Amino acid sequence: MDKRSIIGIVLIGVLFFGFTIYSSRQQQKYQEELAAYEAAHPELKQPVAAEAPASGSASAPASVGEAAPDSVRLAREAAVLGDVLAAAKHAAPEEIAVENDVMAIRFSTRGGIVRSVTLKDYTRYGRQGERNEPIELFVPESSKFDLSFFIRNGLNNVKVNTSEYTFAADPVVRTDTAQIVRMRLPVAADAWLVYEYTLYNEAKPSRDYLVDYTVRLVGMTPYMANQSSIGIAWSNTSYQNERGFKNENTYTTVAYRIPGEGSIDDLSMSEGAKEEKISSSVEWIAFKQQFFSSVLIAADDFLYADVAYDTAAPDSGLMKAFSATMAVPYTAQTERYDFSFYFGPNKYAVLKKIDDAQGEPLLLDRLIPMGWGIIGWVSRWLVIPVFDFLRQYIPSFGWIILILAILIKLIVSPLTYKSYISQAKMRIIKPEIDALNAKYPRQEDAMKKQQETMALYKKAGINPLGGCIPMLIQFPILIAMFRFFPSSIELRGQSLWWAHDLSSYDSILNLPFTIPFYGDHVSLFALLMALSTFGFSYMSYQQTASAQPQMAGMKFMMVYMMPIFMLCWFNDYSSGLCYYYLLFNLLTIAQTFLIRRTVNDAKIHAVMEANANKAKNRKKSKFQLRYEELMRQQEMQARAAKKGSRRK
Repeated sequence: MDKRSIIGIVLIGVLFFGFTIYSSRQQQKYQEELAAYEAAHPELKQPVAAEAPASGSASAPASVGEAAPDSVRLAREAAVLGDVLAAAKHAAPEEIAVENDVMAIRFSTRGGIVRSVTLKDYTRYGRQGERNEPIELFVPESSKFDLSFFIRNGLNNVKVNTSEYTFAADPVVRTDTAQIVRMRLPVAADAWLVYEYTLYNEAKPSRDYLVDYTVRLVGMTPYMANQSSIGIAWSNTSYQNERGFKNENTYTTVAYRIPGEGSIDDLSMSEGAKEEKISSSVEWIAFKQQFFSSVLIAADDFLYADVAYDTAAPDSGLMKAFSATMAVPYTAQTERYDFSFYFGPNKYAVLKKIDDAQGEPLLLDRLIPMGWGIIGWVSRWLVIPVFDFLRQYIPSFGWIILILAILIKLIVSPLTYKSYISQAKMRIIKPEIDALNAKYPRQEDAMKKQQETMALYKKAGINPLGGCIPMLIQFPILIAMFRFFPSSIELRGQSLWWAHDLSSYDSILNLPFTIPFYGDHVSLFALLMALSTFGFSYMSYQQTASAQPQMAGMKFMMVYMMPIFMLCWFNDYSSGLCYYYLLFNLLTIAQTFLIRRTVNDAKIHAVMEANANKAKNRKKSKFQLRYEELMRQQEMQARAAKKGSRRK
């Protein structure tokens, strides 16, 4: 063993011996302090006798042999936590109820939490399909909100979880526009943790669904241990509020926003459990349901967040158990934290107006799944404004959806007309296309056939993609409507004919069994929409197949399979969406008949002949010359390759 190793061993031995002596002295000091404390409080050493019930009292102990509280445990808690905090651990909780025009909130002093939230303007579906219960955003017994931090007690650091303590409530402060609920958790004789909730009543939904939540640390600095953050744990379990469990589950998740991002993120849909660890700062976290959300907003952002949910059983009456664990920074200079809760509907007009303290939008409106890119743009700047405008003057949602369908059909009519003209041109030159196919039957002549086909298209003034591009352009509008109707809370509870709720499926027959891929009920709007899809597909196939023979092989998929697929897919979807697609299909069929009546194939052929004569005298562009040269070279290479293979 060398000299360096010996010196290292000696140093380690000296450090260990010194640490042992130090620990022994600290333990002895703790025992002395505990003995002095117990001497000053001799009552803690005596067993606590149960109070006898008052004479004539109707109440009695739960059992004759009910045990008294463990005095030793209480003494230890007081020694570790201090008298004040230990007393708060066993104090009886109480509830405080406040309300405004749109919601009623019950607070519990146990943990100082929001115990329940009831929305006054909305009802939920019961077990038998009735809608006579007001919306409760979560199960009261599942509500948890916990702040965790460390305090000093002598040489020890003690962890405090606020959910384990009972706060002392001040009288509710009521003004013309707000109600303030204030609760205090005494940590020491001269230190408190203060929760202050402010519920507004300003007749503005974007304000009245918000609850400001302020946490104050009063005189806490001397008692706080060295720590860089305070932990937050928030969780609750949501009820099933809508008619169809599967459809509601599709839109129920945990969403959050990273500060500065122009969009939000969420845990994707799952029928089981899901979780995610977010290492970056987070501005807000939402426990999102299909039409309602509970959102916790941090004025100065959370340091990180771990979010999760677990899906309940379909027949339990519940939807998902949400949970989120976050942290906020702490220093010795920290005196308060500012948060806000949003408890309310996923309504675009309300969420759009909610900003942060600096007036910057929080993008809570992105909780409504409008779609990405151009689809979201169409929803926000076309569909929603038109829909809101019509609602101001028309009370019937059936008429509103009909007018909306007509307006959108008018917008895309030029594209539909252009698509029909392109297909008509293809139908007119079909004999010439057939002649080219007969002229070049061999595979090695494919390049030549393609070259002459393109020349024929150019001479006739035909764009080969002319029938597809107009359909692709209107595709974002169709998808925007697909995203809008199932997530539009305005349709919730609105009836139309046999459909009692346009946001849910309409059932005219409940089956005693479940058909795979279809369901256990028959939706009439979905059935009518599928029949209209069949009619439209059959008409389109007849028109397309006559111009493009290669489409003949698609008949089964286009005419038969697509309507069946749509029927199975939309049987559980919003009846308002099925009604809109039904109207859109009927309007498209009517428009196609009208175009056929007004468009003359002979006139189109005459225009094509005139374009062909102009093309003869037109000088070829450089691009055309390069393209023809490329086609010629490829054809020569193909022939040379074939000759070489024959020689071998």
